[in-house]
Amino acid sequence: MKTLRVAFLQLMPSAVQDNNLRTGLGAVKRARQMGADIALFPEMWNTGYRIPEEKEELDALSITEDSDFVRAFRNIARFSGIAVGITFLEKTDGKPKNTIVLYDKDGNKVYKYSKVHTCDFADEARLESGEEFIVRELETNQGPVRVGSMICFDREFPESARILGLMGAELILMPNACPLEQNRMAALRSDAYRNELAIACCNYPYGQPDCNGHSIGFDGIAWREEEAGSRDMKVLEAGEQPGIYIASFPIDELREYREKEVMGERYRKKGAYGPLL
Repeated sequence: MKTLRVAFLQLMPSAVQDNNLRTGLGAVKRARQMGADIALFPEMWNTGYRIPEEKEELDALSITEDSDFVRAFRNIARFSGIAVGITFLEKTDGKPKNTIVLYDKDGNKVYKYSKVHTCDFADEARLESGEEFIVRELETNQGPVRVGSMICFDREFPESARILGLMGAELILMPNACPLEQNRMAALRSDAYRNELAIACCNYPYGQPDCNGHSIGFDGIAWREEEAGSRDMKVLEAGEQPGIYIASFPIDELREYREKEVMGERYRKKGAYGPLL
């Protein structure tokens, strides 16, 4: 596999879903023109991370994965030859969910993941939590890669990235909708370091309420034999402004690194982990 290029679609949303559809489709096309293999949206793109208090309004904003909105991104993945991680407020038989669907470069559904750690202390108390983490093989223009997702607050629980790592994830695609400040960025760096995997976190830009841009990516490679000391794993940190930001992840090098380094599964002492179980 050559270097995998991920487009962070750090876009300003609208309160109107059709506007977000047009903006999003245009951004995916532009990302492909820029050479990206994967396009990733911020959290809950169809509503711009809006979770109304009134149930009728909340239900009206929620959509299914078979909706015209979501199918449009499946179709653009197929016709443009780029994998797409599209996020939305998902309609269910119960409460709505905070969901990402990942399509491969041929428009095939790879997985649907719903946020496990919903922010139940805030507006997301009106949503239903997902029940499991998922890792699947994603076919890209650079070959297959093992991918899973976290969404925003999932980051605060180290079990999220650990489970994805143990399931074989090489890359975590992470939609976000909160300020990416030094401690949250440090948590993502730590997840990449401890689990020997790459992380791509796409945020909303400054100007979106409670967001500040700074979409960020880490490649998970802490040491190179030809370099003295540890290296900065950060391959991208966007600024505050809206834009499409491209990060390059050396997946082949990461695979070689995982074969010889000491984190991950190889030296874990699972017999001492009783309280976690």
